[in-house]
Amino acid sequence: MTRRRLTLALITLLPSAGFAASSVEEAQRILRAAIDEVLVLADKAPDLAVLEDRIAPVLLKHISFDAMTRRAIGPGWRQFNDPQQKKAVALFSKLVIHSYSSKFTIGEHPQVKFHSAASPASGRVEVTTTTLYRGERFAVIYRMEEAEKWRTTDVVIEGVSLVANYRSQLDPVFKKGGAEAVIRSLEQSVAKSR
Repeated sequence: MTRRRLTLALITLLPSAGFAASSVEEAQRILRAAIDEVLVLADKAPDLAVLEDRIAPVLLKHISFDAMTRRAIGPGWRQFNDPQQKKAVALFSKLVIHSYSSKFTIGEHPQVKFHSAASPASGRVEVTTTTLYRGERFAVIYRMEEAEKWRTTDVVIEGVSLVANYRSQLDPVFKKGGAEAVIRSLEQSVAKSR
């Protein structure tokens, strides 16, 4: 490659590298604001039921439950009709929100330390954090994607992906009974979690 071509190649890469850096920073800023908002609400909640009611809108705003549900169900998702997809997303959202809010202990405040953030592909960012809660330290990676805005599409806690964990449970259910079996399974899980 001639010096001129190399220079042109570098010049065309620089703006995209700057865009990627600003995208990473924007995703991390949005995630940090969402976590801060949840923690403020958690501090003010008198009990877990109130906490869940208060943080549900924040989680619905900042998490792409459509993407999470689709990936948790896997290839079978394409065989769900529109009403089944909507029902599955609503149930999966309830399940994750309840599971998340039930992990809090009223009066105890987790500390979240932000580390690196990187873009493994265009429109995707992974933000690495450490959470200290009740004397235990957890490595947490938030996987985010940009559609109209940056939203979380998976959370990896101590190397275990939330989406992959649910997929390992839902995929066999789909293979045995199809979309309706998955919906029944999600309904049962939501009922048990209450």
